[in-house]
Amino acid sequence: MKKLLQTVTGGPEISRDLILLLVIGGLYSLSVALSNTFVNVYLWKQSGQFMDLAAYNLAVVVLQLLTFILAGRWAKKIDRVVVLRLGVIFLSIFFFTVLFLGENAGSYLLILGSLLGIGYGFYWLSFNILTFEITEPETRDIFNGFLGLLTSFSGMIGPFSAGFLITHMEKLTGYRLIFGVSLGMFLLAVILSFFIKRRAADGQYHLREIIKLRKKYKNWGRILKANFLQGLREGSFIFVIVLWVYVTTGSELAIGTYGLIASGVSFVVYYCVGRFLKPLYRKKAILIGGIMLYAAIFIILFELSFTRLIIYGVIVSAAYPLLLVPYVSLTYDVIGKGWKAAEMRVEYIVVRELFINSGRIISIAILMAFILLFGEKTGIPFALAILGSGHMLIYWFIRDIDLLPGVKKGSVNVQKER
Repeated sequence: MKKLLQTVTGGPEISRDLILLLVIGGLYSLSVALSNTFVNVYLWKQSGQFMDLAAYNLAVVVLQLLTFILAGRWAKKIDRVVVLRLGVIFLSIFFFTVLFLGENAGSYLLILGSLLGIGYGFYWLSFNILTFEITEPETRDIFNGFLGLLTSFSGMIGPFSAGFLITHMEKLTGYRLIFGVSLGMFLLAVILSFFIKRRAADGQYHLREIIKLRKKYKNWGRILKANFLQGLREGSFIFVIVLWVYVTTGSELAIGTYGLIASGVSFVVYYCVGRFLKPLYRKKAILIGGIMLYAAIFIILFELSFTRLIIYGVIVSAAYPLLLVPYVSLTYDVIGKGWKAAEMRVEYIVVRELFINSGRIISIAILMAFILLFGEKTGIPFALAILGSGHMLIYWFIRDIDLLPGVKKGSVNVQKER
Protein backbone atom coordinates (compact mmCIF):
# COMPACT_ATOMS: atom_id res chain seq x y z
CA MET A 1 0.00 0.00 0.00
CA LYS A 2 2.92 2.30 0.74
CA LYS A 3 4.31 1.94 -2.80
CA LEU A 4 0.82 2.25 -4.24
CA LEU A 5 0.22 5.56 -2.48
CA GLN A 6 3.54 6.99 -3.65
CA THR A 7 2.94 5.79 -7.22
CA VAL A 8 -0.62 7.11 -7.42
CA THR A 9 0.10 10.47 -5.85
CA GLY A 10 3.55 10.98 -7.31
CA GLY A 11 4.26 12.60 -3.98
CA PRO A 12 6.79 12.34 -1.13
CA GLU A 13 7.74 9.26 0.85
CA ILE A 14 4.93 7.77 2.94
CA SER A 15 5.68 6.50 6.47
CA ARG A 16 4.53 3.16 7.91
CA ASP A 17 2.60 4.89 10.70
CA LEU A 18 0.70 6.94 8.12
CA ILE A 19 -0.32 3.71 6.34
CA LEU A 20 -1.41 2.09 9.62
CA LEU A 21 -3.45 5.15 10.55
CA LEU A 22 -5.11 5.07 7.13
CA VAL A 23 -5.98 1.37 7.56
CA ILE A 24 -7.43 1.98 11.05
CA GLY A 25 -9.39 4.93 9.67
CA GLY A 26 -10.63 2.70 6.84
CA LEU A 27 -11.76 -0.03 9.25
CA TYR A 28 -13.54 2.57 11.36
CA SER A 29 -15.26 3.99 8.26
CA LEU A 30 -16.37 0.58 7.02
CA SER A 31 -17.68 -0.43 10.43
CA VAL A 32 -19.61 2.82 10.81
CA ALA A 33 -20.90 2.57 7.23
CA LEU A 34 -22.14 -0.97 7.87
CA SER A 35 -23.83 -0.36 11.19
CA ASN A 36 -24.09 3.22 12.36
CA THR A 37 -26.11 4.19 9.29
CA PHE A 38 -28.77 1.77 10.50
CA VAL A 39 -28.54 2.31 14.26
CA ASN A 40 -30.84 5.33 14.02
CA VAL A 41 -33.30 3.36 11.88
CA TYR A 42 -33.08 0.38 14.28
CA LEU A 43 -33.92 2.67 17.20
CA TRP A 44 -36.54 4.56 15.14
CA LYS A 45 -38.42 1.29 14.56
CA GLN A 46 -38.74 0.90 18.32
CA SER A 47 -39.64 4.53 19.04
CA GLY A 48 -41.16 6.15 15.94
CA GLN A 49 -40.45 9.66 17.26
CA PHE A 50 -37.95 12.17 15.87
CA MET A 51 -37.66 13.72 19.34
CA ASP A 52 -36.44 10.42 20.81
CA LEU A 53 -33.79 10.09 18.09
CA ALA A 54 -32.80 13.72 18.60
CA ALA A 55 -32.36 13.05 22.33
CA TYR A 56 -30.21 9.98 21.52
CA ASN A 57 -28.00 12.01 19.17
CA LEU A 58 -27.82 14.87 21.68
CA ALA A 59 -26.48 12.40 24.27
CA VAL A 60 -23.87 11.33 21.71
CA VAL A 61 -22.51 14.85 21.09
CA VAL A 62 -22.67 15.99 24.75
CA LEU A 63 -20.68 12.97 25.96
CA GLN A 64 -18.36 13.33 22.99
CA LEU A 65 -17.57 16.91 24.04
CA LEU A 66 -16.97 15.95 27.68
CA THR A 67 -14.84 12.95 26.67
CA PHE A 68 -12.65 15.14 24.48
CA ILE A 69 -11.63 17.14 27.55
CA LEU A 70 -10.72 14.00 29.52
CA ALA A 71 -9.11 12.31 26.49
CA GLY A 72 -6.94 15.36 25.93
CA ARG A 73 -5.60 15.17 29.48
CA TRP A 74 -4.91 11.44 29.13
CA ALA A 75 -3.28 11.93 25.74
CA LYS A 76 -0.97 14.47 27.37
CA LYS A 77 -0.20 12.36 30.42
CA ILE A 78 -0.27 8.82 29.01
CA ASP A 79 -0.19 8.12 25.25
CA ARG A 80 -2.23 9.06 22.20
CA VAL A 81 -2.23 5.51 20.83
CA VAL A 82 -3.64 4.21 24.15
CA VAL A 83 -6.44 6.80 23.89
CA LEU A 84 -7.14 5.58 20.34
CA ARG A 85 -7.52 2.03 21.66
CA LEU A 86 -9.90 3.26 24.38
CA GLY A 87 -12.06 4.87 21.71
CA VAL A 88 -12.27 1.70 19.65
CA ILE A 89 -12.96 -0.36 22.80
CA PHE A 90 -15.89 1.88 23.79
CA LEU A 91 -17.26 1.70 20.25
CA SER A 92 -17.03 -2.09 20.54
CA ILE A 93 -18.90 -1.95 23.86
CA PHE A 94 -21.60 0.17 22.21
CA PHE A 95 -22.26 -2.39 19.48
CA PHE A 96 -22.08 -5.26 21.99
CA THR A 97 -24.69 -3.48 24.14
CA VAL A 98 -26.98 -2.91 21.15
CA LEU A 99 -26.70 -6.63 20.33
CA PHE A 100 -27.34 -7.61 23.95
CA LEU A 101 -30.40 -5.35 24.38
CA GLY A 102 -31.97 -6.42 21.10
CA GLU A 103 -35.58 -5.24 20.81
CA ASN A 104 -35.29 -3.41 24.16
CA ALA A 105 -32.59 -1.03 22.87
CA GLY A 106 -35.15 1.75 22.35
CA SER A 107 -35.68 1.93 26.11
CA TYR A 108 -32.03 2.81 26.72
CA LEU A 109 -31.46 5.57 24.17
CA LEU A 110 -29.54 7.90 26.50
CA ILE A 111 -27.23 5.11 27.75
CA LEU A 112 -26.51 3.97 24.20
CA GLY A 113 -25.94 7.55 23.05
CA SER A 114 -23.55 8.12 25.95
CA LEU A 115 -21.52 4.99 25.12
CA LEU A 116 -21.25 6.01 21.48
CA GLY A 117 -20.30 9.57 22.42
CA ILE A 118 -17.53 8.36 24.73
CA GLY A 119 -16.19 6.10 21.98
CA TYR A 120 -16.28 8.91 19.43
CA GLY A 121 -14.56 11.29 21.86
CA PHE A 122 -11.60 9.03 22.61
CA TYR A 123 -11.29 7.85 19.00
CA TRP A 124 -11.47 11.19 17.21
CA LEU A 125 -9.30 13.05 19.70
CA SER A 126 -6.46 10.58 19.29
CA PHE A 127 -7.02 10.09 15.54
CA ASN A 128 -6.85 13.83 14.90
CA ILE A 129 -3.74 14.26 17.03
CA LEU A 130 -2.04 11.31 15.32
CA THR A 131 -3.00 12.76 11.93
CA PHE A 132 -1.38 16.04 12.94
CA GLU A 133 1.77 14.31 14.16
CA ILE A 134 2.18 11.62 11.52
CA THR A 135 1.47 13.78 8.45
CA GLU A 136 3.64 16.62 7.20
CA PRO A 137 2.33 19.68 5.30
CA GLU A 138 3.35 17.99 2.03
CA THR A 139 1.53 14.71 2.89
CA ARG A 140 -1.51 16.22 4.64
CA ASP A 141 -3.71 16.67 1.58
CA ILE A 142 -2.67 13.20 0.35
CA PHE A 143 -3.66 11.63 3.69
CA ASN A 144 -6.97 13.50 3.91
CA GLY A 145 -7.75 12.74 0.28
CA PHE A 146 -7.08 9.01 0.60
CA LEU A 147 -8.87 8.80 3.92
CA GLY A 148 -11.80 10.34 2.09
CA LEU A 149 -11.42 7.68 -0.60
CA LEU A 150 -11.56 4.91 2.00
CA THR A 151 -14.53 6.55 3.69
CA SER A 152 -16.36 6.88 0.37
CA PHE A 153 -15.57 3.29 -0.66
CA SER A 154 -16.86 2.12 2.72
CA GLY A 155 -19.95 4.22 2.20
CA MET A 156 -20.51 2.51 -1.15
CA ILE A 157 -20.31 -1.11 -0.04
CA GLY A 158 -21.29 -0.81 3.64
CA PRO A 159 -24.86 0.56 3.63
CA PHE A 160 -25.85 -1.29 0.46
CA SER A 161 -24.57 -4.64 1.77
CA ALA A 162 -26.16 -4.05 5.18
CA GLY A 163 -29.44 -2.89 3.63
CA PHE A 164 -29.54 -5.97 1.40
CA LEU A 165 -28.93 -8.32 4.34
CA ILE A 166 -31.47 -6.62 6.60
CA THR A 167 -34.13 -6.69 3.87
CA HIS A 168 -33.60 -10.36 3.04
CA MET A 169 -33.22 -11.78 6.55
CA GLU A 170 -35.84 -12.47 9.17
CA LYS A 171 -36.96 -9.69 11.48
CA LEU A 172 -33.92 -8.23 13.31
CA THR A 173 -31.45 -10.99 12.35
CA GLY A 174 -29.83 -8.81 9.69
CA TYR A 175 -29.30 -6.00 12.19
CA ARG A 176 -27.64 -8.38 14.63
CA LEU A 177 -25.35 -9.71 11.89
CA ILE A 178 -24.06 -6.32 10.75
CA PHE A 179 -23.64 -5.08 14.34
CA GLY A 180 -21.58 -8.23 15.03
CA VAL A 181 -19.39 -7.64 11.95
CA SER A 182 -18.78 -4.05 13.07
CA LEU A 183 -17.76 -5.31 16.49
CA GLY A 184 -15.18 -7.59 14.85
CA MET A 185 -13.75 -4.73 12.76
CA PHE A 186 -13.28 -2.53 15.80
CA LEU A 187 -11.44 -5.35 17.57
CA LEU A 188 -9.14 -5.67 14.52
CA ALA A 189 -8.48 -1.92 14.68
CA VAL A 190 -7.42 -2.33 18.32
CA ILE A 191 -4.89 -5.00 17.28
CA LEU A 192 -3.48 -2.82 14.47
CA SER A 193 -3.03 0.10 16.87
CA PHE A 194 -0.30 -1.89 18.68
CA PHE A 195 1.89 -1.54 15.58
CA ILE A 196 1.83 2.27 15.64
CA LYS A 197 4.83 3.81 17.35
CA ARG A 198 3.90 4.96 20.85
CA ARG A 199 3.64 8.72 21.17
CA ALA A 200 3.70 9.94 24.74
CA ALA A 201 3.59 13.66 25.51
CA ASP A 202 5.14 15.61 28.34
CA GLY A 203 4.10 18.80 30.06
CA GLN A 204 1.01 20.32 31.66
CA TYR A 205 -2.47 20.38 30.16
CA HIS A 206 -2.99 24.05 29.18
CA LEU A 207 -6.52 23.95 27.81
CA ARG A 208 -7.62 27.39 29.03
CA GLU A 209 -4.57 29.07 27.54
CA ILE A 210 -5.28 27.65 24.09
CA ILE A 211 -8.96 28.68 24.31
CA LYS A 212 -7.92 32.24 25.23
CA LEU A 213 -5.32 32.28 22.45
CA ARG A 214 -8.09 32.73 19.85
CA LYS A 215 -8.19 36.44 20.74
CA LYS A 216 -4.47 36.97 20.15
CA TYR A 217 -3.85 34.58 17.26
CA LYS A 218 -6.46 35.77 14.76
CA ASN A 219 -6.13 32.78 12.42
CA TRP A 220 -6.88 30.46 15.34
CA GLY A 221 -9.96 32.46 16.28
CA ARG A 222 -11.20 32.37 12.68
CA ILE A 223 -10.74 28.63 12.29
CA LEU A 224 -12.53 27.95 15.59
CA LYS A 225 -15.55 29.96 14.45
CA ALA A 226 -15.51 28.01 11.19
CA ASN A 227 -15.40 24.72 13.13
CA PHE A 228 -18.41 25.81 15.19
CA LEU A 229 -20.33 26.44 11.97
CA GLN A 230 -19.29 23.03 10.69
CA GLY A 231 -20.87 21.45 13.76
CA LEU A 232 -24.00 23.58 13.37
CA ARG A 233 -24.92 21.71 10.20
CA GLU A 234 -23.55 18.27 11.09
CA GLY A 235 -25.41 17.91 14.39
CA SER A 236 -28.85 17.49 12.83
CA PHE A 237 -28.17 16.51 9.22
CA ILE A 238 -26.13 13.46 10.23
CA PHE A 239 -29.26 11.57 11.32
CA VAL A 240 -32.26 13.40 9.83
CA ILE A 241 -31.41 12.63 6.18
CA VAL A 242 -31.04 8.88 6.78
CA LEU A 243 -34.34 8.82 8.65
CA TRP A 244 -36.02 10.76 5.84
CA VAL A 245 -34.83 8.17 3.33
CA TYR A 246 -36.34 5.41 5.47
CA VAL A 247 -39.56 7.29 6.25
CA THR A 248 -40.02 8.09 2.55
CA THR A 249 -39.37 4.55 1.28
CA GLY A 250 -39.90 2.24 4.28
CA SER A 251 -36.93 0.22 3.04
CA GLU A 252 -33.45 -0.38 4.49
CA LEU A 253 -32.32 -1.35 0.98
CA ALA A 254 -33.26 2.16 -0.18
CA ILE A 255 -30.87 3.55 2.45
CA GLY A 256 -28.18 1.25 1.09
CA THR A 257 -28.89 2.37 -2.48
CA TYR A 258 -28.74 6.02 -1.40
CA GLY A 259 -25.40 5.36 0.29
CA LEU A 260 -24.03 3.47 -2.72
CA ILE A 261 -24.82 6.26 -5.19
CA ALA A 262 -23.81 9.13 -2.93
CA SER A 263 -20.56 7.49 -1.84
CA GLY A 264 -19.71 6.53 -5.42
CA VAL A 265 -19.81 10.21 -6.37
CA SER A 266 -17.84 11.11 -3.24
CA PHE A 267 -15.23 8.44 -4.02
CA VAL A 268 -14.43 9.98 -7.41
CA VAL A 269 -14.40 13.57 -6.15
CA TYR A 270 -12.24 12.73 -3.12
CA TYR A 271 -9.65 11.18 -5.43
CA CYS A 272 -9.64 14.22 -7.74
CA VAL A 273 -9.42 16.70 -4.88
CA GLY A 274 -6.71 14.76 -3.04
CA ARG A 275 -4.73 14.28 -6.23
CA PHE A 276 -5.05 17.65 -7.97
CA LEU A 277 -6.13 20.39 -5.55
CA LYS A 278 -3.23 22.73 -4.75
CA PRO A 279 -2.99 24.75 -1.51
CA LEU A 280 -3.35 27.94 -3.58
CA TYR A 281 -6.97 27.03 -4.44
CA ARG A 282 -8.07 25.79 -1.02
CA LYS A 283 -10.24 28.80 -0.17
CA LYS A 284 -12.03 28.79 -3.53
CA ALA A 285 -12.76 25.08 -3.15
CA ILE A 286 -14.16 25.69 0.36
CA LEU A 287 -16.42 28.47 -0.96
CA ILE A 288 -17.75 26.40 -3.87
CA GLY A 289 -18.29 23.35 -1.65
CA GLY A 290 -20.13 25.40 0.97
CA ILE A 291 -22.48 27.01 -1.57
CA MET A 292 -23.27 23.60 -3.11
CA LEU A 293 -24.02 22.09 0.32
CA TYR A 294 -26.48 24.82 1.22
CA ALA A 295 -28.17 25.00 -2.19
CA ALA A 296 -28.77 21.23 -2.17
CA ILE A 297 -30.97 21.49 0.93
CA PHE A 298 -33.79 23.21 -0.94
CA ILE A 299 -34.24 20.21 -3.23
CA ILE A 300 -35.68 18.20 -0.32
CA LEU A 301 -36.96 20.70 2.24
CA PHE A 302 -40.58 21.03 1.18
CA GLU A 303 -41.20 18.00 -1.01
CA LEU A 304 -39.75 14.62 -0.11
CA SER A 305 -39.32 11.78 -2.58
CA PHE A 306 -36.65 9.14 -3.07
CA THR A 307 -35.64 10.75 -6.40
CA ARG A 308 -35.16 14.15 -4.76
CA LEU A 309 -33.17 12.57 -1.93
CA ILE A 310 -30.88 10.86 -4.46
CA ILE A 311 -30.29 14.17 -6.30
CA TYR A 312 -29.55 15.82 -2.96
CA GLY A 313 -27.15 13.01 -2.05
CA VAL A 314 -25.25 13.32 -5.32
CA ILE A 315 -24.76 17.09 -4.97
CA VAL A 316 -23.75 16.88 -1.31
CA SER A 317 -21.34 14.01 -2.00
CA ALA A 318 -19.59 16.08 -4.64
CA ALA A 319 -19.51 19.15 -2.40
CA TYR A 320 -18.15 17.61 0.81
CA PRO A 321 -14.73 16.60 -0.60
CA LEU A 322 -14.34 20.04 -2.17
CA LEU A 323 -14.88 21.62 1.22
CA LEU A 324 -13.48 19.13 3.72
CA VAL A 325 -10.12 18.14 2.20
CA PRO A 326 -8.75 21.70 1.95
CA TYR A 327 -10.60 22.83 5.10
CA VAL A 328 -9.17 20.10 7.35
CA SER A 329 -5.69 20.66 5.90
CA LEU A 330 -6.04 24.41 6.48
CA THR A 331 -7.09 23.77 10.08
CA TYR A 332 -3.98 21.69 10.77
CA ASP A 333 -1.77 24.27 9.06
CA VAL A 334 -3.22 27.02 11.26
CA ILE A 335 -2.45 24.90 14.32
CA GLY A 336 1.06 24.25 13.00
CA LYS A 337 1.73 28.00 12.86
CA GLY A 338 0.36 28.61 16.35
CA TRP A 339 2.04 29.39 19.66
CA LYS A 340 4.03 26.38 20.94
CA ALA A 341 2.33 24.22 18.30
CA ALA A 342 4.35 21.06 18.95
CA GLU A 343 4.13 21.31 22.74
CA MET A 344 0.42 22.22 22.79
CA ARG A 345 -0.83 20.13 19.85
CA VAL A 346 -3.12 18.07 22.11
CA GLU A 347 -4.77 21.20 23.51
CA TYR A 348 -5.23 22.67 20.01
CA ILE A 349 -7.04 19.55 18.83
CA VAL A 350 -9.22 19.39 21.97
CA VAL A 351 -10.26 23.04 21.64
CA ARG A 352 -11.07 22.55 17.96
CA GLU A 353 -13.29 19.57 18.80
CA LEU A 354 -14.97 21.50 21.62
CA PHE A 355 -16.07 24.14 19.10
CA ILE A 356 -17.28 21.55 16.57
CA ASN A 357 -19.30 19.67 19.20
CA SER A 358 -20.68 22.89 20.69
CA GLY A 359 -22.06 23.58 17.21
CA ARG A 360 -23.55 20.08 17.05
CA ILE A 361 -25.19 20.44 20.47
CA ILE A 362 -26.78 23.77 19.53
CA SER A 363 -27.84 22.28 16.18
CA ILE A 364 -29.78 19.42 17.80
CA ALA A 365 -31.20 21.73 20.49
CA ILE A 366 -32.55 24.07 17.78
CA LEU A 367 -34.02 21.13 15.89
CA MET A 368 -35.77 19.86 19.03
CA ALA A 369 -37.10 23.35 19.80
CA PHE A 370 -38.55 23.68 16.28
CA ILE A 371 -40.20 20.25 16.56
CA LEU A 372 -41.76 21.19 19.91
CA LEU A 373 -42.99 24.55 18.59
CA PHE A 374 -44.17 23.65 15.09
CA GLY A 375 -44.36 19.84 14.95
CA GLU A 376 -42.25 17.45 12.87
CA LYS A 377 -43.76 18.24 9.47
CA THR A 378 -43.12 22.00 9.63
CA GLY A 379 -40.43 22.32 12.27
CA ILE A 380 -37.80 19.99 10.78
CA PRO A 381 -37.64 21.66 7.31
CA PHE A 382 -37.43 25.17 8.77
CA ALA A 383 -34.75 24.13 11.28
CA LEU A 384 -32.67 22.51 8.53
CA ALA A 385 -33.00 25.63 6.35
CA ILE A 386 -31.32 27.61 9.13
CA LEU A 387 -28.79 25.02 10.29
CA GLY A 388 -27.79 24.08 6.76
CA SER A 389 -26.13 27.45 6.20
CA GLY A 390 -23.26 26.43 8.51
CA HIS A 391 -20.89 25.08 5.87
CA MET A 392 -21.60 27.93 3.47
CA LEU A 393 -20.67 30.49 6.16
CA ILE A 394 -17.32 28.79 6.82
CA TYR A 395 -15.74 30.76 3.96
CA TRP A 396 -16.63 34.05 5.67
CA PHE A 397 -14.23 33.22 8.50
CA ILE A 398 -11.41 31.45 6.62
CA ARG A 399 -11.13 33.93 3.73
CA ASP A 400 -8.69 36.19 5.62
CA ILE A 401 -6.48 33.40 6.97
CA ASP A 402 -2.93 34.00 5.78
CA LEU A 403 -0.31 31.31 6.35
CA LEU A 404 2.56 32.82 4.40
CA PRO A 405 5.93 32.46 6.18
CA GLY A 406 6.60 35.21 8.64
CA VAL A 407 3.14 36.77 8.62
CA LYS A 408 2.78 36.19 12.34
CA LYS A 409 5.58 37.29 14.54
CA GLY A 410 6.61 34.56 16.93
CA SER A 411 4.63 31.85 15.16
CA VAL A 412 6.05 28.36 15.50
CA ASN A 413 6.47 25.91 12.66
CA VAL A 414 5.52 22.52 14.06
CA GLN A 415 7.98 20.70 11.79
CA LYS A 416 10.94 22.40 13.43
CA GLU A 417 9.81 21.38 16.91
CA ARG A 418 9.34 17.70 16.11
